[in-house]
Amino acid sequence: MKLHNSTAEIFVPDGQPVGKALQRITHLGIGAHQDDLEFMAFHGILAGYASAEKWFGGVTCTNGSGSARTGVYEKFTDAQMMAVRRREQNTAATIGQYGVMIQLDYPSSAVKSSSDTGLKDDLKLILGQTCPQVVYTHNPADKHDTHIGVVVAAIQAMRELARNQRPKKVIGCEVWRNLDWLPDAEKVLMDVSGRDNLAAALNGVFDSQIAGGKRYDLATLGRRSANATFFESHATDKTTQLVFGMDLTPLVADELGDIVDYVAGLVKAFENEVCKKLSKRLGR
Repeated sequence: MKLHNSTAEIFVPDGQPVGKALQRITHLGIGAHQDDLEFMAFHGILAGYASAEKWFGGVTCTNGSGSARTGVYEKFTDAQMMAVRRREQNTAATIGQYGVMIQLDYPSSAVKSSSDTGLKDDLKLILGQTCPQVVYTHNPADKHDTHIGVVVAAIQAMRELARNQRPKKVIGCEVWRNLDWLPDAEKVLMDVSGRDNLAAALNGVFDSQIAGGKRYDLATLGRRSANATFFESHATDKTTQLVFGMDLTPLVADELGDIVDYVAGLVKAFENEVCKKLSKRLGR
């Protein structure tokens, strides 16, 4: 598989040949940064963990050079930080028993570019060789520009696949903006209860970020816990850890659908829900 960047890396934790490793993937996560997969696609990681039939594959698109750094990492150069983050991601892949871990090594500027097609072409190649049933990526209402670049490239890549190669389910996940605002009927609910130890082990691998000043490990588990508790106001909790997703499958199934219009429609549905409740109370 010839990827755009010569510095891209394909890591197979159990040492299987790359071709075989790619073909067994059933659940694929496509994230912008090292650690995004563990924070947003834990549902897919669990599907493949200790399973003989299902395998999770990970794709990290950027090189990690723009990471915030303080403490022991404060004086690390970009090159040193990139090496650390790549190692951390591969360690997480080993702990999570991923079928394959691909790091594409793009600078964020390329991912955010509206004219650079390199990432889209790489993702199309990976998707074509893995043919996953489920894809997890960023949601298009995320506030991080690099995350938006990744989800747009992923949707474009999936639209270019033959219909029989497209995933049956595509889920946009929470990272730099939660999806609590989505009307409940529009939420994809992913129960990840009972696996807190594995979640903590995966999240804790990314010491360069945690020790570097960002407690993503605590924030991620806290968000999942909050989702579980605040999802229903008039019922006891059915889960302890819940991840919300946005269903992006229609954008892949209908390659002519406009991404902006689709997300705007969900925002409008939220607006209508809020206004309806207020108007009812005000007797309007």
